[in-house]
Amino acid sequence: MRHAPQPDVQAHLDPTSKQSKYRQIREILKTHAREACKPGYKLPPERVLAEHFSVARKTIRQAIDALVDEQVLKRVVGIGTFVVPEKLDLRVRLHSYSEDMMRRGMVPDAHVLEFAEIKAGASLASQLMLDEGTPVVQFKRLLLADGTPMSLDENYMPADLVPGFVDGEPPSKLYQALHERYGILLEWGEDQVESTAASKKQAVLLGVEPGFPLLQITRYAYIGDRLADYSVSLYRSDRYKLFVPLQRVGTRTPRYTDTF
Repeated sequence: MRHAPQPDVQAHLDPTSKQSKYRQIREILKTHAREACKPGYKLPPERVLAEHFSVARKTIRQAIDALVDEQVLKRVVGIGTFVVPEKLDLRVRLHSYSEDMMRRGMVPDAHVLEFAEIKAGASLASQLMLDEGTPVVQFKRLLLADGTPMSLDENYMPADLVPGFVDGEPPSKLYQALHERYGILLEWGEDQVESTAASKKQAVLLGVEPGFPLLQITRYAYIGDRLADYSVSLYRSDRYKLFVPLQRVGTRTPRYTDTF
């Protein structure tokens, strides 16, 4: 099996620093992994790193252990230590996927799986608080960033809210299309977050093994008191971590504030 090359670690310990050698090495290796390496790059052997930093291999192993715990590195027994993809912060906010990825410097893309008007079955009607059989717009997509599958998204909207929506091409940016075509600006929402496992079909689409852990977010987005968009998103757990800003009532505004 061939592995990606091993870029040399350039930084050295600072003898004047008040930080321990272990902490310095941990930060150097973390910076090296994130800035000098691509996902899949193999870290130099512990012996080589110990010689580079002039420390015991136990110190190198301790620093690598910490970065494995942080999911910056991954050990493969008998082969070596590798850089893993950096997880994206999944901030629970009301904005579009495309906007989020572009802010991160990544190229968003989407493969449309379903875009049609259907009649709501009992379960879907219950979720949307509609009568069974009510026309609903169904929009299913596989979302990618830099060509890598990131999530599966299903959106459902009352058809009377977006008349003629499915007559044209599927939108590349859903929320932007809703705003431009119908003047819809989703005002607030509620999310339910839980873990789940990838089915065989989901695994194929996301490029993972069946049973792979996924992060599921079920969203209910409203215009005033009306439920305008019900969605279920399945995120690869190896590409996302959940970030939830918290604020005590009466204190300063959170660092992150976003809208559609």
